[in-house]
Amino acid sequence: MRFQPSMRAGSDPFSHPIKPPPSPDPARHEERGLIIERNCHIPLRDGVEILGDLYRPRNVSADIPILLAWGPYGKHARSNRVFWPRSGVDPEWLSDLTAFEAPDPVWWGAQGYAVAVVDPRGAWLSGGDFHHNGIQEAEDCADAIEWLGRLSWSNGRVGMTGVSYLAGIQYLVAPLRPGPLAALNPWEAFSDWYREFAYHGGILETGFLPRACDNIQWSLGRTEDSWANITGHPLIDAYWESKALDLEAIRQPAYVVASWSDQGLHLRGTIEAWRRIGSPEKWLEIHGQKKWAHYYTPQSRARQLAFFDHYLRARPTSLAAWPKVRIEVRERHGAAEERAEREWPPARTQYRRLALDAATGSLADAASGESELSYPACDGRAIFDHCFAADTEITGHASLRLWVEAEGSDDIDLFVALQKLDAAGEPVGFTFYAFYEDGPVALGWQRVSHRALDPVRSRPERPVHPHMHEERLAPGECVPVEIEIWPFSVRFAAGETLRLIVAGSDIYRPEAGAMLPFPLHGQTRNAGTHIIRTGGGFDSSILLPFMPPEDPIS
Repeated sequence: MRFQPSMRAGSDPFSHPIKPPPSPDPARHEERGLIIERNCHIPLRDGVEILGDLYRPRNVSADIPILLAWGPYGKHARSNRVFWPRSGVDPEWLSDLTAFEAPDPVWWGAQGYAVAVVDPRGAWLSGGDFHHNGIQEAEDCADAIEWLGRLSWSNGRVGMTGVSYLAGIQYLVAPLRPGPLAALNPWEAFSDWYREFAYHGGILETGFLPRACDNIQWSLGRTEDSWANITGHPLIDAYWESKALDLEAIRQPAYVVASWSDQGLHLRGTIEAWRRIGSPEKWLEIHGQKKWAHYYTPQSRARQLAFFDHYLRARPTSLAAWPKVRIEVRERHGAAEERAEREWPPARTQYRRLALDAATGSLADAASGESELSYPACDGRAIFDHCFAADTEITGHASLRLWVEAEGSDDIDLFVALQKLDAAGEPVGFTFYAFYEDGPVALGWQRVSHRALDPVRSRPERPVHPHMHEERLAPGECVPVEIEIWPFSVRFAAGETLRLIVAGSDIYRPEAGAMLPFPLHGQTRNAGTHIIRTGGGFDSSILLPFMPPEDPIS
């Protein structure tokens, strides 16, 4: 029996303060070399009809491949060509017909492609109740793909592309293997609802998450009350299992793109999706740029076109020469070097532990002896530094082992950041969360009562916590906890420093009044004092993935 989430009455789409939908009546017109069909009725297997807009090249009457953009933000919601301020999107890169995070119909039409933008069941003016991912949305998307493949002018092949939600739906529908679905291009999307979207290390995310839940309220029917469901299920249970993905069942070719900058949302899940999907033909790209800008750059579009031309049109393209993995090794915001790899993580990775030393505030091969430090649980922090004597690259997955004790609470919420300092000791900023340029190298989070490890899935550099029960702390109890640090790639010059920060609250915060999406955690269990113990019997340490200097692919 399918899990039944809590639902709520939808908010009238026509009352939206910024983007009320236009008329729901079907309409057809031509402009900018396109035939545009609005409000096409797409039937689903249970008789519900959803609405889609179709854009296709005017000068081609048959054998047209289709790109599907599926998301809940409204097919009528145009990007206005600028997205948010500081997103890095050049207005010249896309037309005003481009839906949010979707492919541009004008550009793709000029390449001979059709673009379909579909509102899911219960979103905006589509029929039925909105289901926020899960099997219902997967089946609905599969039905829409089958319908698109049968259109008289279609060549029977459908590809999917888009950012965030428009990427995540691809992980959901691909395992069902609808016949026309020929290729996937997920561009940054979480693939683990609990660990990446809602509870970082078991700590509720309170910045982006409520905003995302509000974005799906617009419906003529009902919608899932995702905020109520998420906060009502703080441990992994049947609710979370209803959102799980069968990534291993995916067989379609996939060009998967992640960003080092998306710490706290899509980075971990995109890499994990690529690693797990069963597609025999799959490519991974990890960049360090602003995600919307990177999706629309001419270079990225050229790669998208090469990928889709190969699988949707059977044309020879540069795809045959692509490396399986392409990464950017970052030095700071705006400075990075692209490199090809044969696999992820690179097989030549040399993992090395640096010990935390509470007495000296350092990261070293060994601690000087047993010591401890403490900080105020709600707003304090501890700092550990390591200065590199030679040029060094660190690329891959990392983990932090801490011995911790709480005074004044029976739990601890830990916030971790890795930073880079230049030779003068000044912080070096990195692109962060689509807008910012002063972000960290990497982040991690962990609620100590969730410290139990999954013995099957965990690896030293990538601990996995089941999050199915809690172990609160007794007074005076000091315990070890393994903290996953989300993957990263960074290069240090001789004399530059890696800084590890451990804190009791978010280390990075949005600018006041910026009103930009941002990962935050405003409901912690922290109180009193946190104690960190190092050295001797307390092997607090960080495991880092060092890269040897040679380039493996010429």
